[in-house]
Amino acid sequence: MMEISLNMYHAVALGAVLFWIGGVITDKVSVLNRYCIPAPLVGGLLFSIINCILTVSGVASITFDGTLQTVFQNLFFTTVGFTVSIPALLRGGKSVVLVLILSIIMIPIQNALGGGIMLAFGQDPLIGIGIGSTALIGGPATAAAYGPELVKAGAPAGADVAALAAATFGLVSGSLMGGPVARSLIVKHNLRSTEGHAAAAKSAETLAADVAGEDESFTSASPRFVKGFMLLLAALGIGAQISVWLTDLTGLTFPSYIGAMLTAVVIRNVMIAVKVEYPDQEIDTMGTMFLSIFLALALSSLKLWELVDLALPMIICLLLQCVVMVIFSYFVVFNVMGRDYEAAVMSAGFIGFAMGATSNAMANMQVVTKKYGPAPVAYFAIPMVGGMFIDFFNAVLITFNINLFVDMFH
Repeated sequence: MMEISLNMYHAVALGAVLFWIGGVITDKVSVLNRYCIPAPLVGGLLFSIINCILTVSGVASITFDGTLQTVFQNLFFTTVGFTVSIPALLRGGKSVVLVLILSIIMIPIQNALGGGIMLAFGQDPLIGIGIGSTALIGGPATAAAYGPELVKAGAPAGADVAALAAATFGLVSGSLMGGPVARSLIVKHNLRSTEGHAAAAKSAETLAADVAGEDESFTSASPRFVKGFMLLLAALGIGAQISVWLTDLTGLTFPSYIGAMLTAVVIRNVMIAVKVEYPDQEIDTMGTMFLSIFLALALSSLKLWELVDLALPMIICLLLQCVVMVIFSYFVVFNVMGRDYEAAVMSAGFIGFAMGATSNAMANMQVVTKKYGPAPVAYFAIPMVGGMFIDFFNAVLITFNINLFVDMFH
């Protein structure tokens, strides 16, 4: 069999091409747009399927140096740390805090369910973390980052592939479940929107897009980009050492980007406190760039043939994750958030980002509000938690869950 080995420069060029190919495909295939499937995921998965066919058939095997993948991964998670604004959280009020608390509660539930199902099938429970909050609340980015960490912690080969496969499943299932759950709640309780005109909905959508960093254009200048990039590099370097100190201090294993995220949180909030201008849109844009190339590289390196033994327990686990998510959203999220129309719309949004991504949450809520009326509180709270806060808390809790499972089962 022919062995094709790509160095890190070849790899990053491949990632750029796959991102472009994925973009072309998602533009042409409407179902991919409907379920908010990211372009780098499509391009990377296409390459991994081709590589799987070549490898299994004995024709060729393509491998590449993942050095730059790790660099882009760490840079992306550093930008996640920079999204955590304590004043913004406080301004968000009760709804934002409650959605955040519910999301944090959901993280160990997803991981415990995943670990339990894997144990029941005689598989390593660490795989369950990969198809738990890593893939679902975390989405493709967190799955791509923590999959290798699971393998390093002792999970068998294929755990990283399972995590990314579960993340793809979550994007689709989260989009399918949100609307029906909200509709059921609205019809059962005869709920109505309290906002009487479309302008309110448009205002809420604009605010939500600003919170989630979804603006497609903005005015900037090169010094702001330079400033943002230097802040990223400073947080990345300082954070790497903080991760080492945290590991030495606690005895737990912390990936280098955990320290970088914590450092970024501190830098961002110190800048706010001393009223120093923070280049938020520039750092958000760089985060999108880093995430796109990182995801393309991560997906293209999947060894899909390693999923064979995990297929049945994965399917059962993911179906149960869907059931638990519907029950939690219907009975817990709806009741905690006030049992009104806004709470019903938030239930749809919660399913969207807790199974997939903030974009899925917004798509779910848009479908509901177009039919039943505006929900400005939901449009503010859901993207603020899904787009600004939950990735940070999820990454920290996943790290603790991995260490806990290693202590219990390894």
